[in-house]
Amino acid sequence: MKDILDELEARRLAARAGGGERRVEAQHAKGKLTARERVELLLDDGSFEEFDTFVAHRCTDFGMEKDRPAGDGVVTGWGTINGRQVYVFSQDFTVFGGSLSETHAQKICKIMDMALQNGAPVIGINDSGGARIQEGVASLAGYAEVFQRNIMASGVVPQISLIMGPCAGGAVYSPAMTDFIFMVKDTSYMFVTGPDVVKTVTNEQVTAEELGGASTHTRKSSVADGAYE
Repeated sequence: MKDILDELEARRLAARAGGGERRVEAQHAKGKLTARERVELLLDDGSFEEFDTFVAHRCTDFGMEKDRPAGDGVVTGWGTINGRQVYVFSQDFTVFGGSLSETHAQKICKIMDMALQNGAPVIGINDSGGARIQEGVASLAGYAEVFQRNIMASGVVPQISLIMGPCAGGAVYSPAMTDFIFMVKDTSYMFVTGPDVVKTVTNEQVTAEELGGASTHTRKSSVADGAYE
């Protein structure tokens, strides 16, 4: 029994490590917290109950079967804020850049379904580069499932999105359908595609801040409801 418990604890430690020490340090160097640190700050102390901690992706293309981190780049579960129950998912940029896979999407959808069933708010902490290209249409289908939940939850339970990093493509379509969006000045961005692609296609030079920064979306587009330090 002790061996089993030791193995379980080792797997938990591996899951908590996300993409590894080097990537976590890089995240901190940018002035950003990890997915788990954000959840711990958001929720009441000791209230977080995590789901699907050890779930991993099923992709076998492009050598992906050799890299299957536990949790697949998103931390999901429920907890309380000032005693009120909420469901939360937090994307982990240290794991494949927080990109959405089929499994990643299934974890998010599970949380959204539970929020609907229990009449509780759902909070998304977004830090993702968009679809995981190694999974192709399976990733895109995952986004479709998430979007469907956004529609089903609209007007039924509060949906809140926190944009905590450079989010592009599908990673911002879902937040755009939620009730409230909050961004971080100088470190979070929302755009369909980044400045490099814009320059390639239109030959227009634009900075990330001009294209989809917090000031752009709070002062011009009105996509976001607030920008904070």
